[in-house]
Amino acid sequence: MDFNMKKLASDAGIFFTRAVQFTEEKFGQAEKTELDAHFENLLARADSTKNWTEKILRQTEVLLQPNPSARVEEFLYEKLDRKVPSRVTNGELLAQYMAEAASELGPTTPYGKTLIKVSEAEKRLGAAERDFIHTASVSFLTPLRNFLEGDWKTISKERRLLQNRRLDLDACKARLKRAKAAEAKATVGTVPDFQETRPRNYILSASASAVSAEQELRVAQTEFDRQAEVTRLLLEGISSTHVNHLRCLHEFVKSQTTYYAQCYRHMLDLQKQLGRFPGTFVGTTEPASPPLSSTSPTTTAATMPVVPSVASLAPPGEASLCLEEVAPPASGTRKARVLYDYEAADSSELALLADELITVYSLPGMDPDWLIGERGNKKGKVPVTYLELLS
Repeated sequence: MDFNMKKLASDAGIFFTRAVQFTEEKFGQAEKTELDAHFENLLARADSTKNWTEKILRQTEVLLQPNPSARVEEFLYEKLDRKVPSRVTNGELLAQYMAEAASELGPTTPYGKTLIKVSEAEKRLGAAERDFIHTASVSFLTPLRNFLEGDWKTISKERRLLQNRRLDLDACKARLKRAKAAEAKATVGTVPDFQETRPRNYILSASASAVSAEQELRVAQTEFDRQAEVTRLLLEGISSTHVNHLRCLHEFVKSQTTYYAQCYRHMLDLQKQLGRFPGTFVGTTEPASPPLSSTSPTTTAATMPVVPSVASLAPPGEASLCLEEVAPPASGTRKARVLYDYEAADSSELALLADELITVYSLPGMDPDWLIGERGNKKGKVPVTYLELLS
């Protein structure tokens, strides 16, 4: 108990001394040991890294999970060291609703068939999103979070310890300065009232105080230098942190590129499948008015967007002209690189292989989403979204 009380009193004394030194520095009544410019730059660089890492981490979490309630729930599960329950993505939920709607409205109807096709595509999009969230969390969020919860806490702890060592050092400097002033006063005899009567041990006591203050200063300087070196090494490790975060950023971009490429392919496949569906759907409900004649020009029907036929690509008056007979324009042909493999839907389209070079051009009245592509003696329609125009 005595030891604990002594230690408590000693700690309280040290804390009080540091508080006094800190307060006097704030009011400009005490000198402060300044760190060198290189050390200050390291501190500023570390603080900037920490602040921006936090912002990037938080915003990436928002990107991956826009729902704030879901983020709070995941945070609580993480703090409780419990496994986060599997969550259905928005795409998968939409696919479920579409599939249920198709089942109830009639899976054999044109609308029901389309709902089924779209629900399958949305399910694939949801699965791709789930993989992207998992990959981004492991390869990008986890390293950033480990830095903030691991390395940065260590750096902050050592910085606080360095601050305490500096306050101790400056307190010792102030104490030595006062002791030197008292020793000089006792030696020279600048106090007239005690010129004749003061004992000799007054001078000795002042000298002893100065010697003790010098010893304390040497110890404090040694501890400060040691702690400054430890902190400096940790701060210089921020460069390695930047290299690690750079590698993680590349992984994040790679996973995001893969995710969007998958979404792009799924939607192109869906669009191609929907383009093969019949273009005219007639409702099965009884009309409110008498049916019109089949030859009436006012007969209407709902139509789905379909890929334009070969005849529609030709100029007016040449609808019966075969695509092979269409000569390319004298000017306006361009080279294009194929981005993805493309399977021709019919004989009017040209099958493509990724990275091959073809010649493309457009015809008057042609759908802007399609071009005419040539490879050797083969010719056919090609989708613009699969091409990178070069010249």
